[in-house]
Amino acid sequence: MKKIVLSAIVLSTLFVQGCKDYLQVEDPSSQSQVAVFNSVSYSNSAVVGVYAMLIGDNAYGNRVSCLYPQSADDFKTSGSYNCDDRRGISVYGACSSNSELLNPFNQLYKGIERANVCIKYIPASDKYNNGTAADKATLRKLHGEALTLRAQFYYELIRNWGDLPASFEPAADISNLYLPKMDRDSIYDHIIADLKLAEELVPWRTESPDQNLRLTKGAVKGLRARIALARGGYSLRRESRKMERRADYKTYYQIAYDECKDLLARRDQHSLNDNYENIFRTLHSATRLDNAHELMFEVGAYGGNASTDSKLGYYNGLKLDGNSKFGPGGGGIIALPTYFYEFDSIADVRRDVTLAYYEIDKDSKKIMRKATDICDGKFRRSWTTITGTSQNLAINWPILRFADVMLMFAEADNEINGAPSAAAIAALTEVRARAYKGNESRMGTIPGDKEGFFKAVVQERLLEFGGEGIRKYDLLRWNMLAAKITETRAKLTEFMNGTGRYANVPQYIYTKAADYLNTAVPADINTLDLYGGAASKVFFEPGAATTPTGYARRDWRSAVTQDFLTGALNGYVIQFEENRKELYPLHNTIINTNYNLKQDYGY
Repeated sequence: MKKIVLSAIVLSTLFVQGCKDYLQVEDPSSQSQVAVFNSVSYSNSAVVGVYAMLIGDNAYGNRVSCLYPQSADDFKTSGSYNCDDRRGISVYGACSSNSELLNPFNQLYKGIERANVCIKYIPASDKYNNGTAADKATLRKLHGEALTLRAQFYYELIRNWGDLPASFEPAADISNLYLPKMDRDSIYDHIIADLKLAEELVPWRTESPDQNLRLTKGAVKGLRARIALARGGYSLRRESRKMERRADYKTYYQIAYDECKDLLARRDQHSLNDNYENIFRTLHSATRLDNAHELMFEVGAYGGNASTDSKLGYYNGLKLDGNSKFGPGGGGIIALPTYFYEFDSIADVRRDVTLAYYEIDKDSKKIMRKATDICDGKFRRSWTTITGTSQNLAINWPILRFADVMLMFAEADNEINGAPSAAAIAALTEVRARAYKGNESRMGTIPGDKEGFFKAVVQERLLEFGGEGIRKYDLLRWNMLAAKITETRAKLTEFMNGTGRYANVPQYIYTKAADYLNTAVPADINTLDLYGGAASKVFFEPGAATTPTGYARRDWRSAVTQDFLTGALNGYVIQFEENRKELYPLHNTIINTNYNLKQDYGY
């Protein structure tokens, strides 16, 4: 993917941006479309241009990956509420003038327009039908990639804005660009059908010349399963202004089940990485630590700029002091303190990869943070080789992992059959067993009834995908967002008061700076200098009443105050309103440039 993004500069010979806002016509600069797409090389460059719309500040390089998925019962954006910036998005209080809502919206549509051009002209080229066997195979692969990327762009738009204008042909072929909103179900049905075609066109990983670089059949099938579950799930409807799902929802659970079952039968293509941490280290380096190919679809970042690179590890992730040897990074996304306690206290290796509860100080040493400053930990500047002041760290964004396929299969199986099959239980067990490797006795029993198993899936997905932009959208399609917000606020209140399951959680943690090893995460956790012993003990027992000599105090339970819960600027999702804020408003500019559009959902 890094190579793909770099080669996107070829597009300067193919496309010139030239039209209206989010539905932009991209006209050929010097060659006819027919001539362009009769060349396999140029066709490839055109599809590279579609891939290029996945990355950069306004896509999965920052805003779409880091801002839009906040907040749920895991993470939130740091800082105080302002309706016109990233914090307004995090607390469900974004104004229609919020600038963070405009450029990503436009870039997603730009990706759709580029894909539409490719989807029209690649199959119409002479070489697509009459070329050599190699040419035909390459062009069919490119066609399938364009279909899949268009589906991903539409899926991202729908899950954030609901019903929207949709076109499946180039803007140059449309007589009136001022399109009205299309019902999301129609868009979903179209892209689900597109993905069915795409999976026939795109080869399996082992048959592809671009494995680890481009979309392959496994990723297409996995994305089709994900989008089918979204189509079969709940969403906020314009007509009723309520969260609803359609009566035919099981049809789409069946699609997801079938796709995931196919993938489970091809473990030679994708499987679980034995080492959870290595999945995310792979995103930081050209050296891949994922021989199982659990990473099925990742967005490449390259080039050290806002258009082709990412700010992952700089905006979010482990907090690093700017004077450290690594340079500045992290802190834009913080975990809810209660999320820390969802993980097993000893056995679940995912906690210490997902949650960075120490920071790197000016002397490049590690030291604990307070409970309300825990960062997401899967993205770490210190895992890259880039130092200095650069904000772009070439860290890729994971869109789909095989663990997701396994848990989607388990969920769909349970819903279709009314209880989990042995295969569904085995899939969930395998995901959990990796997290508890060496401590399997602490895994617990997986329920065999429908409701109990569904709850187990909900919890497993919370623990497995923290910080990967998945949780909020899961809760939305299950119609559980409002309930989980209420539940989490109650848990935070108990945490603040030291009651219930948090009765033994310490008010304070006492810490000293210690050498940062920057090797495997468990080594750095085991060598934290904490008064009272190991992390597995200190965070679960009342601590000292006064600060021990030589140690610094960090607020732990005492960090959660009433202001953190309900404050007008800092309160947890203070602006959320059920049956309204599940979707974002359209930016004023979008409304003002299309007379067929208006705000919905009470905005």
